[in-house]
Amino acid sequence: MSLRDRQRRRVRDDIQRAAYGLFARSGFEAVTTEQIAAEAGVSPSTYFRHVRSKEDLLLEPVREGGTGVAGLLETRPGDEPADIALAGAILARSTSLPVEELEQWRAAFMTAPHLLERVTFIPPDHRVRLVELVAHRMSRDPEADPTPGLLVHLMLAAAEFGLLQWLRDARNPATSLPVCMEAALAAVQDPRWRQVRA
Repeated sequence: MSLRDRQRRRVRDDIQRAAYGLFARSGFEAVTTEQIAAEAGVSPSTYFRHVRSKEDLLLEPVREGGTGVAGLLETRPGDEPADIALAGAILARSTSLPVEELEQWRAAFMTAPHLLERVTFIPPDHRVRLVELVAHRMSRDPEADPTPGLLVHLMLAAAEFGLLQWLRDARNPATSLPVCMEAALAAVQDPRWRQVRA
């Protein structure tokens, strides 16, 4: 990343941290954009240059987390079966943040339960790339064979389920994101994905 990109990222991170603390203390609806800007130490105009809406402050980390999955999948061992490699990439990406940051985000998110239905783990363009990568691992043509696309969509649905389960169980400190994600992803992994086509 360029220096300018790093500075923008730092400002965005400061705004997010400030917002999460305020949401967790006062509730999502009660917090104003002006309060978030003041808490982050930026002007309202700077805030609006970095943030489209309060909702994006909570939803963007999910999308950002998902965008790195394709890169992680590309680094998995070439001989690893597609279902295991994809599950490993999703799990690695979803557990890459420090636990303290994840818990702060979860506490903030739970003050806006209406946003749970808008959680999408990976944007559409990244889904297309994942299907291409999985098809390559399976030695299948994704245009002629729906199997790679089906695996990707089922695995992403499982990942979203695990994420939502973790978010909804915020009152149980024993519940961790890795445990929820791993259990959900394991339900999709199966030898049928590893069958070689005749």
